[in-house]
Amino acid sequence: MATLTNEQLHDIQAYWEASNYLAAAQIYLQDNPLLKDPLLTDHIKPRLLGHWGTSPGLNFIYVHLNRLIRSSDADILFICGPGHGAPAVLAQTWLEGTYTETYPDITQDEKGMRQFFRQFSTPGGIPSHVSAHTPGSIHEGGELGYSLAHAAGAVMDNPHLIAACVVGDGEAETGPLAGSWKLNCFLNPARDGAVLPILHLNGYKISGPTVMGRMPDDALATLFNGYGYSPLFVRAADTISTHQEMAMALDTAYEQIREIQLYAREGKKTDERTLWPLIILRSPKGWTGPVMWKGKPVEGTFRSHQVPLPDVREDQDQLALLEQWLRSYTPAKHFTENGAPLAALTALAPAGDKRMSATPYANGGKDIQALVMPDFKNYAVAVDTPGVTIAESTRELGKMLRDIFELNERQQNFRLFCPDETTSNRLNAVFEVTKRCFMEHLIDIDDHLSPDGRVMEVLSEHLCQGWLEGYLLTGRHGVFPCYEAFITIIDSMFNQHAKWLKTCREIPWRKDLPSLNYLLTSHSWRQDHNGYSHQGPGFIDTVANKKSNVIRIYLPPDANCLLSVMDHCLKSRNYVNLVVAGKQPALQWLSVDDAARHCAQGASVWEWASNDNGQQPDVVLACAGDVPTLEIIAAAWLLRKHLPDLKVRVVNVVDLMSLSPKDYHPHGLESTLFTSLFTDDVPVVFAFHGYVRIVHDLVHGRPHPARFHLRGFMEEGTTTTPFDMVVLNKMSRFHLAIAAIQRTERPLEKAEEVIGYFEDKLSMHNIYIRECLEDMPDISNWKWSDE
Repeated sequence: MATLTNEQLHDIQAYWEASNYLAAAQIYLQDNPLLKDPLLTDHIKPRLLGHWGTSPGLNFIYVHLNRLIRSSDADILFICGPGHGAPAVLAQTWLEGTYTETYPDITQDEKGMRQFFRQFSTPGGIPSHVSAHTPGSIHEGGELGYSLAHAAGAVMDNPHLIAACVVGDGEAETGPLAGSWKLNCFLNPARDGAVLPILHLNGYKISGPTVMGRMPDDALATLFNGYGYSPLFVRAADTISTHQEMAMALDTAYEQIREIQLYAREGKKTDERTLWPLIILRSPKGWTGPVMWKGKPVEGTFRSHQVPLPDVREDQDQLALLEQWLRSYTPAKHFTENGAPLAALTALAPAGDKRMSATPYANGGKDIQALVMPDFKNYAVAVDTPGVTIAESTRELGKMLRDIFELNERQQNFRLFCPDETTSNRLNAVFEVTKRCFMEHLIDIDDHLSPDGRVMEVLSEHLCQGWLEGYLLTGRHGVFPCYEAFITIIDSMFNQHAKWLKTCREIPWRKDLPSLNYLLTSHSWRQDHNGYSHQGPGFIDTVANKKSNVIRIYLPPDANCLLSVMDHCLKSRNYVNLVVAGKQPALQWLSVDDAARHCAQGASVWEWASNDNGQQPDVVLACAGDVPTLEIIAAAWLLRKHLPDLKVRVVNVVDLMSLSPKDYHPHGLESTLFTSLFTDDVPVVFAFHGYVRIVHDLVHGRPHPARFHLRGFMEEGTTTTPFDMVVLNKMSRFHLAIAAIQRTERPLEKAEEVIGYFEDKLSMHNIYIRECLEDMPDISNWKWSDE
């Protein structure tokens, strides 16, 4: 590895100065972009927003990565972990010409530079984070903790890609990032790309020091060696030596990565532990910025975190210091009189798709290949009579997922990301064709473990989410199965991804992305042994509150509906699909053809369970979710048996958003169809899987929404029997039947007698489960019949 020549040092320093000028000017300037005139107050933005502190270090790293790309022809994806690093990354995209190619009105001249500065963090402009607007980005960064997880997901099944992931030392304090260092246990160098973490230690957060920034080098080396890394340290000192150290570190890291990959791809094995390179860069916060202000240090302190000189519009001395600072980057030496970067400067950037801001990996992948999908009807459960056959919905889905793995083996574009729950969630048919990926030492008693496995199991919902996001954002496909109660751990990560998708829809150059598919099972109503801690359906509410053109929520009532729904979700683009389905043995309701029609419509009348004969019913019994469906059907059966004159219509909702008026959600049922299901004025008793408020919100705007009486999860639960869970939450068949009788407007003979009978059954239930420790046989063995 040769040291940099004087010419290379000069060029890299020039590029870094130009980058730093563009970064700082974005924060401050609205006019006079080339400083041709003395700096005046009118040239300063009225609101100074953005973060300077991390920007010069990011520019330093980016410039050196460009040199590595030019010298090695590597494919590198740049992931900016520091949340407010946009001034630096945007500066690079403008210098490389990608920004102008993407946004032709932001030209590479004085006019374009002025607009480039003015748009940063201003109304009608672009955010202060590396958002979806930024060419070359797959990572927002505004919410810290997920950069390494995104990097790992991006390189899975991308063997030629290196994700250079800058981790800020503030971000390094978050739990998800701390867990992300284990990525080496799951990346296989024989088939995957590599992540090169670059830990950027500049010492401070908003006002306090960072933990790793204060740790000595020997402690950091010991820590990361334990994680499976061989750290390379770069310490900012004088400019020449720091450039030389960084170039040497990157060359060393690149050679180590290629050596590890070549060894694995030649099929060689070793008992020695593989240590991957990691670069630790120590640089001052706000490097090259103002050193002091009124006797207090700025560079190298928390005072440079955001806007180092915040009062330049009011304080002429600060304005003079800002001008001195900006002119220290000598913009006249780096840009022409017209504002274009000098040709000698632009020649230093990689060409074409090798530019990190133009890499196709950051825009849905080089070539998104649709999944090869089997016909979901091949996995159908035979249902000759509704409510008689018993099956496990997710076990049937597991067979379809198994074949999706097999059909896409050559493409290598499908993975399952699951927090140690694949077998628990009855999806273990996938292990007939693949295994759990694991790169650590294997022993004889391990179950379905292999470095080549395509099931990514790690006991961290954060990592599963981050890996899957990185995998999808680079154009591949996947599913995230999870226990329902614990998916809420990644609420904020889902929020950020949904916002990213919403923004991408508004940016014409962003390609369509495969949808993010959640499969929530082991759900609230069947946590018989885990109890109250595992009972929580709140993720439905989180998802429902995002933009309607991004989210979809499905509650398939049986196996055939689950197969139909997942077939649709895996073929879809640009959505977050939430599917909630139980794993326990349960009654099956619809044939596969009926299920397909039902799921396509989103909601329909189940005539076989109704007795209104297409006429105006006395009450509508509605349901969404597998356990609510069981209880509604059983309630309809009870009413038919005990009050045969009561006209009942049963409506099942599989697409939750179909309840919404179409003006609010694309899947909303047309008004005439909604009326054909629920009528305009008949009372509706609705059993719902989750918290009931969301259904009240969805039917707002429908005819007489107050007639909808909801039963759902009421935060009541414990370790108990399956039926007792619905009793505790007042959603049992008896509660639902009583509610239907009480809300029927016309008088019913024997109504009070029947209500009394149902109440007695509830009392008997309470006594029976405490004596026998299981549900009554007429509950646990109940099946549908027309008798």
